[in-house]
Formats: sequence, structure tokens, C-alpha cells
Amino acid sequence: MDIRKVKKLIELLEASDVAEIEIKEGEEAVRISRSPTVVATTAAAPLSAPAAAAPVASVAEPPSTQGVPIQSPMVGSFYRAPSPSSPPFVEVGTHVKVGDVVCIVEAMKMMNQIEADHSGVVEAILVEDGEPVEFDQPLMTIN
Repeated sequence: MDIRKVKKLIELLEASDVAEIEIKEGEEAVRISRSPTVVATTAAAPLSAPAAAAPVASVAEPPSTQGVPIQSPMVGSFYRAPSPSSPPFVEVGTHVKVGDVVCIVEAMKMMNQIEADHSGVVEAILVEDGEPVEFDQPLMTIN
């Protein structure tokens, strides 16, 4: 199934009240569902301690970069190389052209090659190898 079709299905799901959609084309199938919203809670302070505000965990902000981000087109696992023994597709400082493969996002056991959508030099790689990524999460920046 073409990645553009999957992106369009995700957009349609986000714009509607539908919780889940499954599409089959021949032997290929894709199921997209909304994940439940996770609400973070803090534990109450012990009764013997004086009342104090619970510390709030700060969210790490990505480093500020001037480049244009390459975003994940899907939820999955980020990989910098085609296999564990292979060198990464790109490193910081690598010059890329439009259409060059810069990484892989694995989704539902399918390896999806992510291509550069503009030319330039890789300025920063924002995700660690093997880390889970979300839809539209910046993966790297190209300047």
C-alpha cells in the first residue's frame, strides 16, 4: 500500500469521529486506530510531610535548529541503517538530495524508507536508533 494512501487515511481519521479504520487491498491491509489519551498524574505527598507542590517533570525540548525538519509519516520504530551491521544512511554533515533515503521507519513489520524531501546538509538527527516515533514527529533537520 502506498504511503501517501496511509497518510490520507490518517488525515481522514483525525478529521472525523471514527475511532478505528481498516482497509484491505488484495493481500495488503492497514488498520489505523486512535490511541487513548494518556493523562499524567502525580502522586500525593505523604500526610506526615508538610504540604508542598509536587515537582513537575520538565519536558526536554529538542535542540533549536534552523533547518527544515523531516517528519515521520507514521507511527513506528526509527532506524538509521538498513540493518544492524550496515552503516547509517546519513550522519550529521552529510549532503543529501531530494529522494535520497535518510532513514527507515518500521511499522507493522514493514520497513518504510524515508526520503529527503529537499536538498541540503543534515544538521541534526533528533531521534535515537531503534526509538519509537509518532506521526509527524521530527526525525532530523536539513539545512
